[in-house]
Amino acid sequence: SIDDHEPKYGLAVTGTIHPDRVIRNRGGRPGDRLVLTKSLGTGVITTAIKHQVAPEASTAAAIDGMLQLNRAAADAMAAVDVHAATDITGFGLLGHLHYLARASAVAARVDAAAVPLIAGAEALADAGEVPSGTRSNERFLASRVQWSAAVPTARRTLLADAQTSGGLLIAVPAEQVDRLLEALTRQGAAGWQVGELVAGEPGVITVV
Repeated sequence: SIDDHEPKYGLAVTGTIHPDRVIRNRGGRPGDRLVLTKSLGTGVITTAIKHQVAPEASTAAAIDGMLQLNRAAADAMAAVDVHAATDITGFGLLGHLHYLARASAVAARVDAAAVPLIAGAEALADAGEVPSGTRSNERFLASRVQWSAAVPTARRTLLADAQTSGGLLIAVPAEQVDRLLEALTRQGAAGWQVGELVAGEPGVITVV
């Protein structure tokens, strides 16, 4: 950190893109299906690693996921008409979905059981291996998410878990979701349909 009289501003240009190919985190429409390309749980697992309580299999799976770039998933998106997309990082799945839905003037519905989790993450969340960033996300989402009573506490935490090198969340027309999943497979990437965008109060998420 710098404490100085003059404001400082810096940036890095990491690539270029044709203006017609830009995909933003707005533009989603009611009926769009939501596809996630990486399992959740890196925040919880890396916290457990710091505390030396993470199982070896969970550690290996988390590292393997974080090493996977989003390039293949991004290339697969070219096969369909993507309406909106975002990467899942510090705000967790639900935080980034909230912003996408709000910017798109729609609500969202998530099937908690369909969301992929890294093996062992749920048990670690149950044991309290939860980073402060995830707890902050939970507080932020408290008034923005409506939970089914059937969703376990640990899974609720993981849906808000702050991710490192998380995957993409892609909003695609319902009739094209199978084509997207097939394109992801061809590119060597994973994909899970985890919910949909619906008409409703912008940014509000229902988790069932």
